[in-house]
Amino acid sequence: MTRERLYLFDTTLRDGQQTPGVDFSVEDKITIASLLDEFGIDYVEGGYPGANPTDTEFFTKKRTSRSKFVAFGMTKRAGVSASNDPGLATTLQSKSDAVCFVAKSWDYHVRVALGCSNEENLEGIRASVEAARAAGKEAMVDCEHFFDGFKANPGYALACARTAYEAGARWVVLCDTNGGTQPSEVRAIVEKAIAAGIPGKNLGIHAHDDTGQAVANSLAAVEAGVRQIQGTLNGIGERCGNANLTTLVPTLMLKPAYAGRFATGISAEQLAGLSHLSRAFDELLNRAPEPQAPYVGASAFATKAGIHASAIMKEPQTYEHVPPETVGNRRRVMVSDQGGKANFLAELKRRGIAVPRDDVRLDALISVVKEREAQGYAYEGADASFELLARKMLHGLPEFFRVTSFRCMVERRFDANGHLKTVSEAIVKVLVDGEEKMSVAEGHGPVNALDLALRKDLGKYQGEIADLELADFKVRILNGGTEAITRVLIESHDGTGARWATVGVSENIIDASFQALMDSIVYKLMKNRDMAGLVAAE
Repeated sequence: MTRERLYLFDTTLRDGQQTPGVDFSVEDKITIASLLDEFGIDYVEGGYPGANPTDTEFFTKKRTSRSKFVAFGMTKRAGVSASNDPGLATTLQSKSDAVCFVAKSWDYHVRVALGCSNEENLEGIRASVEAARAAGKEAMVDCEHFFDGFKANPGYALACARTAYEAGARWVVLCDTNGGTQPSEVRAIVEKAIAAGIPGKNLGIHAHDDTGQAVANSLAAVEAGVRQIQGTLNGIGERCGNANLTTLVPTLMLKPAYAGRFATGISAEQLAGLSHLSRAFDELLNRAPEPQAPYVGASAFATKAGIHASAIMKEPQTYEHVPPETVGNRRRVMVSDQGGKANFLAELKRRGIAVPRDDVRLDALISVVKEREAQGYAYEGADASFELLARKMLHGLPEFFRVTSFRCMVERRFDANGHLKTVSEAIVKVLVDGEEKMSVAEGHGPVNALDLALRKDLGKYQGEIADLELADFKVRILNGGTEAITRVLIESHDGTGARWATVGVSENIIDASFQALMDSIVYKLMKNRDMAGLVAAE
């Protein structure tokens, strides 16, 4: 049976850039376009040439080798010919392979937003598509607000889509711009669009996630007949985001309901790089990856309950809907106070730590972990700290250095200009090879000052931690009050791109932070010597 081809369209660099807090530089866009190109995405939409200096510069060159490079633009303005519209000219002159025009398909928007007649809007769609084809570009039209427009005036919404198709648009994309349409509605409306004479092989879907159903709506549209899917990496986008391609792609490729009927341009080898792509993108955005993201999240194939871990050790598919390796992820059997011996054995084996099941040291480790978790430690979210504890109790840890003392001071005072300032200073004494070193540092808060002082002079190990950076710092008060037990989780990364998490617990937030900082540095030194499992560093 011949499978039908589905085409994947990424709009991370255009629609995704509308995410609050996201602002790509030209260099960022080049890097992301390269990642998408290498992954096998069919269309990479790069932005709106002429809208801002970044996008204008980005479109001075073709930025993909395999993927079609797409410029976004408006249809021509009413009352101006296509040849005299400067915005249209800028879009068509860009170094793109294709042009995606956004067009109003809801008569309410035509009247309110464009301020022109319905007929003038249709003429703008037709003339813009024809101009793009004349310029040698593949043309496509995003029918903005199509589903809301169809519900308000089905005849006009269909007229907009049909005009784009009859003018020669390769793709007519039906957009759920406000993100409020339900999957059953998407399916029914797509079927009506096809029945109205627009072939499914020329239809696309662009879904927003305002009801949490962008992926479901995209799949419903595919089942109804569309053959292009638009979305973004990790589902970024304005408001609640866009359809998440890192969820859609593996669903289409690994689930029999779709894999048996459809083919994409992505190979199994490329799919195995999905988790790396997702995490590399988060790293570029300087944000922590979402642990519970489908397929690619650190918890996507994690098991905590002891009975589940025991079953997974026998047959992984008992609690896994797809093999984690297919998307470049891994199985995690987590250690916690809810876990049994099977959890610990699985995690120790994964880290290359050999211990017999009946070894009394293993029983001691399990007992210590459960006791510490009762005190507030959370090893399920701090893999590196667990590994250091396990190695120390089972086989011993090298002592790279020893902190003999530390002191932290916070002073709130007025400076010479009368401005109120808070200054944090830390002093750390470290013993390295029998030589005591004292380091002093000021920082943005006591924890930052302590971190800087601790890493200021580790003697012969100093060069090894030059690329160590703290990526995230989380504080949790466990039992209320200013004297409460505090848990600190720190996520670190280095120049290899590896990330690991450490934990500290104390009645003193500074002491808890220091424990986590110490574990992070020791883990880094262990990792540099291939003495730490890569499982904890991803």
